[in-house]
Amino acid sequence: MKLPYYLGCPQWQHPAWNRGLPNGRTPLERYSQVFNCVEGNTTFYATPSREQCQQWRLQVPDHFRFLLKFPRAITHDRLLSGVDGATRDFLNVIEPLEDVLGPFLLQLPAAFGPEHLTNLWQFIDALPAPLTCTVEVRNAAFFSKGDAERALNRGLRERGVARVCMDTRALFAAAPEDTITTEAQRKKPRVPVHLLPGDAPPVIRYIGHPDLQVNRHYLAPWVERVGSWIEQGQPPYFFLHMPDIGDALSLTEIWTDLLSHRVSGAEALQFNEEQPQIGLF
Repeated sequence: MKLPYYLGCPQWQHPAWNRGLPNGRTPLERYSQVFNCVEGNTTFYATPSREQCQQWRLQVPDHFRFLLKFPRAITHDRLLSGVDGATRDFLNVIEPLEDVLGPFLLQLPAAFGPEHLTNLWQFIDALPAPLTCTVEVRNAAFFSKGDAERALNRGLRERGVARVCMDTRALFAAAPEDTITTEAQRKKPRVPVHLLPGDAPPVIRYIGHPDLQVNRHYLAPWVERVGSWIEQGQPPYFFLHMPDIGDALSLTEIWTDLLSHRVSGAEALQFNEEQPQIGLF
């Protein structure tokens, strides 16, 4: 059964997933038989070789989408200033993936504030067509509903660019009783959930509660929202994170079960050795 939206995780392999994913030659091939998109976090920390990108392309079907992050040197070290050469070099390396690229994940640090918006507009406007991006901000001014946020949202709408919505409410509802949860809360931003209506496909990054069943409460509003987007022909990208990413498949089971009761044809996924996995498209 084909699902009219994109579902993924922040990576395509984890030892805990070995028994749940279908057989395949590589972790990416196994992952892409179940999920149809992935966050490309690896490119934030290190740029792969062009040959590696060619290998990735061979391991995924045509409908799969990589949402690659721009390198840290571009977004965090330089705050998008004076990065034309570095951006061209990066785009040249990942060119073998061009036909399976979703919007780039342009993740900006808390240090990127309203005074840097000109850098953002120049960067987005310089991206060669048909490449595009989706923007994640973490500076408090962009969540204050004041002039800074209005300027950000207006500029994104004018360019047909989505604003990433990171939902960390479930994560921060957990008591930091273990090192994994404590570390996840240290790394993830505690920001309000702000959605930007527009023409670009929505991008949601949901960070789960370590108690899997608690997530049913926090996912319930997203079931209605995603269902509405699907009905409107605006398929979102929906990414599922957990403090322990090994639990992501279990969270996927919960999420797809909830959505299956809202959206006709959205089958619930189950991960076990006996039951083959369905593709999403």
